[in-house]
Formats: sequence, structure tokens, C-alpha cells
Amino acid sequence: LRERAYPWLRDAAVFLEAMCAGSTVIEVGPAHTLGDEDSLLERSIIDSTGELELVNFLEEEFAITVKDDELLPENLDSLNSLESFVTRKLAVASSP
Repeated sequence: LRERAYPWLRDAAVFLEAMCAGSTVIEVGPAHTLGDEDSLLERSIIDSTGELELVNFLEEEFAITVKDDELLPENLDSLNSLESFVTRKLAVASSP
């Protein structure tokens, strides 16, 4: 995972890699890295339950609320989409 302007994304990546640790489908290590555009669903890193765990992590970590209509792949299916989504949510929360 390349370094980013938002250090919290490292926490999200660590969270996702921890979810993979017990997976028989995905190996996380030097040979199997999580790329910025990798689909979390297609690589079986998360399923519907994992998506809820990810949303819970985001809500607790960043004090944001993820609405039901925001539970979309374009918001939650890769590290890049997570970065964009959380950045937008934080910008809205900090605007007057």
C-alpha cells in the first residue's frame, strides 16, 4: 500500500488485512498485497457481513454516519473508494 495523504487509510488497510488473516481464500503477505484499486468483494476480502464490520469501523474511527443508500461499491469496494468516500464525509461534517 503506497503512502497517502490520509494516515487513517493505513488503519483501514490494517483492518481489512486483519479480516483476511483467517481467510482460506486470500493470503495477505508480500506475495499477495492489497492494491489500492483491488475490489474487496471480488477478492473475497469482505462479504456482506464484512461490509457491515467495515462500516462500523469507519463510523467509530471517524465519527461519521454511513447511510443505507451509501452502501455502494463505489464507496466501499477498494482502498481508493474508501479514501474518497471518507474524505467526502469528513468534508461535509466539517463544513458549516
